[in-house]
Amino acid sequence: MQSLVLTEVLGGLGVITLNRPRALNALNLEMIRELTTVLRGWANDPAVRCVLLRGSAREPVDGKHPVTHFCAGGDIRFMHDAALAGNPAVEDFFTEEYALDHLIHTFPKPTIAWMEGVTMGGGMGLAQGCQLRVATESVRMAMPETRIGLFPDVAGGYFLSRCAGSLGEYLGIVGPHLHVTDALTLGLADVHARADSLMSLLAALRQEPAGSADELMGRVRAHIDLHPLTELPDATVTVHFEAIGRHFSRHSLAEIVASLKGDHSDWARATLQQMSGHSPLMMGVTLEQIRRARSMPLADVFRMERTMVRHCFQLRLGASSETVEGVRALVVDKDHAPRWNPSSVEAVTAEQVEAFFEPVWPPHAHPLRELSQPG
Repeated sequence: MQSLVLTEVLGGLGVITLNRPRALNALNLEMIRELTTVLRGWANDPAVRCVLLRGSAREPVDGKHPVTHFCAGGDIRFMHDAALAGNPAVEDFFTEEYALDHLIHTFPKPTIAWMEGVTMGGGMGLAQGCQLRVATESVRMAMPETRIGLFPDVAGGYFLSRCAGSLGEYLGIVGPHLHVTDALTLGLADVHARADSLMSLLAALRQEPAGSADELMGRVRAHIDLHPLTELPDATVTVHFEAIGRHFSRHSLAEIVASLKGDHSDWARATLQQMSGHSPLMMGVTLEQIRRARSMPLADVFRMERTMVRHCFQLRLGASSETVEGVRALVVDKDHAPRWNPSSVEAVTAEQVEAFFEPVWPPHAHPLRELSQPG
């Protein structure tokens, strides 16, 4: 069997290819461990001066062109099955995934995310820690976790809360899909480039290696500048910046919903429609997460989110877990009729939300206690 993580060093650039294309390169525990091993080795390897993360292409169907996706997130079917079986591997998954994301955020060498196709959830956790985030014409970005009874983890509290105004609350609660222009205007991507330009970049580096990390990054940026997208779609989020601030700056989730209901615009109605299928409880938890994370350093956000995700599976065990129910409805039974508890935004209490932030471990025993702040 081919490895789930492919690696190659080209002219000083360490290229990591996520290689689970039929699952849209969604991360499982084996991939997380392989990625961690590779990055730890490359951190001290003088032959590797920069690192690029990319996804592999899905096999074409009916004669169509292959489609590349960066990473659709974590393997939510595994989370569902492990939680129902009481498999402790679900704990290892989140601890090791968050540690991997932190490693990318704090990596001692320049890192690049080449974002094509679906870049969501755990894929955002990988990409947002990179120094250079390249958005291509096909990128479809989101943090849609409230739809499956989870919250935008993988440091989502950190990078969403750093968006301007109340955009972070909106992105985390509603989970809209973002295209290349949205990614750029929201500060979730740095530059844009044509997806097909990556192969010529790698070919050039294979023929003429770079001498230093600065030279290599300079060549990467110059190549991107030569292969921009000729047309960018209109922004779909920042054009509603004023309305997002007016509604999503409200004190509570119930007040946000009431404010949206009082706005009879097409955008407000569409936003309420998007929220209608999400877990009311986890939308409330997400609102609190993002507001807490806004004033927290990165490592503390990871530790907070690790505590939160423990509660997602332990406050209510097995099938009673809001996350297990959300995954059941979306990908297991596919009935798209989750039985949320509570079933309405109005029924969510402050005590229910607060329970997700209650400490599980003393600081010296936290599974992410060794994470340090970026230098």
